[in-house]
Parts: sequence; structure tokens; C-alpha cells
Amino acid sequence: MFTESWHSVGPTLDECIKCNICTSYCPVSAVTDLFPGPKYVGPQAQRFRENGQPQSPDHSVDYCSGCRVCNEVCPTGVKIAEINARARAQIVAEEGIPLRNRLLGRNETLGKVGSVAPALANFSLHNSFSRVMAEKVMGIAREAPLPHWSTTGTFGDWFKKTQSVRLKSDKKVVYYHGCATMYYEPFVGKAAVAVFEHNGYEVLVPPQNCCGLPLLSNGEFGAAEGYHQNNINKLLVYAQAGLDIVGTSTSCTLTLKEEAPELLDMHSENVHAITMATWDIFEWLRERHGLGELKTDFSEMNMVLPYHAPCQYRAHRIGKPARDILVLIPGIDLRESQARCCGIAGTYGYKKEKYQIAMDVGAELFNFVADQGEAVEMTACDSETCRWQLEHGTDLPSRHPIEILAAAYGLYDLDKRDLVNR
Repeated sequence: MFTESWHSVGPTLDECIKCNICTSYCPVSAVTDLFPGPKYVGPQAQRFRENGQPQSPDHSVDYCSGCRVCNEVCPTGVKIAEINARARAQIVAEEGIPLRNRLLGRNETLGKVGSVAPALANFSLHNSFSRVMAEKVMGIAREAPLPHWSTTGTFGDWFKKTQSVRLKSDKKVVYYHGCATMYYEPFVGKAAVAVFEHNGYEVLVPPQNCCGLPLLSNGEFGAAEGYHQNNINKLLVYAQAGLDIVGTSTSCTLTLKEEAPELLDMHSENVHAITMATWDIFEWLRERHGLGELKTDFSEMNMVLPYHAPCQYRAHRIGKPARDILVLIPGIDLRESQARCCGIAGTYGYKKEKYQIAMDVGAELFNFVADQGEAVEMTACDSETCRWQLEHGTDLPSRHPIEILAAAYGLYDLDKRDLVNR
């Protein structure tokens, strides 16, 4: 499987001109000598992994966070992050995977288990003794910003309970909520549904599962392929009907659009149909605005709002649609971060040996927020793990931009993180 998979990155490999731009921009190699840089463990090392060469990827590739900054800046379009991800998968195939990484890759399973008794799960995971033991036994950093399970039910519970009062319309949209919204942040899903309905769309939430990104990031390509195929099986009928599949987790939507098909070499017509139907929510909202269909009946929101577009969002190559919509709201003083990465990179910063690297990478962003002054009461970011890292590094609450938009429509309370009068 992995030997054949090199062929899809082979053409880009030969386009590397050894300019070192990727290394100069890499946020990880800038803070640790454990990762020599994207060029060295990517295109350069890849030549020693080709057919006929010893299959011995440098284990420093495991310190690549997968942030894709190297892909952004490469002048010749080399898919460096994908090369590194495949090398990591090859190591896993040859040497196996630690239990910690296997657990961190199964966010959906962990979410389901914890949701059975969320208060108990939160206590078990977040008391100081268990965090110390988790670090000593599993290698999960004791300070890492692990999420809390929702104690008011999952997003799916709420959606089912309110099904009878949901908007019915000829205009329909399919909502892909992702694991974080389902089990940890149902309020993000509530805000998204409120915005969809305010703009006249009936929201469909079909069965779905984890996008598989945590598995891809930890090198479990075989398991990730099963997850992606399950999503194709569940969502294909909606894509074929011409409905848009819109997600609030920019990492999930990137995985459905691009990461899973490319890394797993899945290129069937059905896979392509899902790719073409999938939108990030603000990409979709900006499209509605361009068509003159987005309601702009916003109330004034007097706030200084530092905004960080995360790595996975920039990897969509769609600009920064959340910024483009948020600046339409009167009274918002949007301060856009130019930081390369928050550091967390999904599950990367949860690992004991990488926690401090993640914090050092994130310092650029944390300092940016601090520089905006005491008027800042919260930050905004499109990725759930990035928001948790932002809160961890700044001691300020962080909100998904859809929460800000729902509040501007008068539908959502940013402090209580719940819908207004619903």
C-alpha cells in the first residue's frame, strides 16, 4: 500500500529546487533542533524512500506537525506535508503505533464513551492526579488543553429534541458537525443551525462519522480509509442530489475535500462527488453574500476581536472567508493574526515530548493577542483545537466565528454560549 502511494507525490518531489524557503518559514524547526526542517525530512529524505532504496525514513519526520505552512510557501508546489505524512504512515506500518497515538486518533470513540457520563468523564480526565498519571503512563502532556465533554447533552441530542420546531424550507443544506461539535462543543452546532435557518435554509443532519484526520495525523492510514469510506457511503446521496455539505470544523472539511482523498489515493467518482459538495461554513456564507442572498441585519457589536485563521483553514486555498464576513458586522474591530501556527496541530501538542514545542510555536500567536491590549475580551478562530490552544496560551475565551455571526444576528449569547429565546 505505502510503496504504491509514493507515486502520487513523486511528480512534485522532482519539482523541489532546494531553495529552503519551506525551512525558513517552518514554525517547528524554528523552535527545536529535533525537526531539521521540511526540505530535509520531506523531498530530500524522500529520495531515499523510493523503490529500490532502503526503506528507512528518518524518525525526525514524526516531529512534523502537519501544519502545511511549507506547502503554502513552496514556490514550485511540492506537497511537502503529504510526503511527511506518508513517511510517518510507513513508520507506523513497519513498527506499529503506541497505544497513546492509537487512542488520540480515535476521537469519535472517546467522544461517545465520555458522553455516557460526561461529568464523571470530565472529572476523571481533568483532575491533577489523573493528568500526572496520564503523562507518566501514556505520555499525554499533563498541561495540554484537552477538551471537556458537554454536560448538557450532545449536539445530536439537541437536534433531535428540537426537530419539531426546526425550519422547513425548499432550500436545504447538509450540516457536517464533526466530533468536537457533537461531543464537546454542541453550542457551535447550535449557532450554525441558527445562522442557516435565519438565512432561510432547512438543516439536514444525516448520520456521519469522524473525518479520520486524527488517524491520518498519527499514521493510521488503513483505519482512516475506513472512516472516509463510511462518510462517502452516508453522504453520497446528498451530494448526488446537488445539496451542499457544509462543516464548521475547517479541519474536517479539508479532510473531506482533499486530505483523505489525496493521502489515501481515493479517486473514484463517488469520492470526487463528496469533494465537490463540501464547503467550509464561511466559504459557503461568503458565496451566499456574493450572490446577494446573505442577510446582513446585524446588530452593532462593539468589540476588539483578534482573529486567527488556522493552518488547516489556509490550506483550503480559499482566502479568509470568515474574516470577509465578520468585517461586515458593525462595531467589530477585527485584528487579524499573521502568526504561522498556534502550535497544537490537532493531537500533536497533546504529546508529552511535543507539548513545549507546541507552546513555543504558539508564542507568536499568544504575543499577538497580548499586544492588542486590555480591551480584548475574547479571540476568534475556526478550528476547535486551535481555540483550545488559544485559551490555554492567553487565558482568554475563544469563539468560533459562527458564534460571533449568530450573536450579531441576535440569535446567540456569546457569554452563555447558547441560543437566545430558543
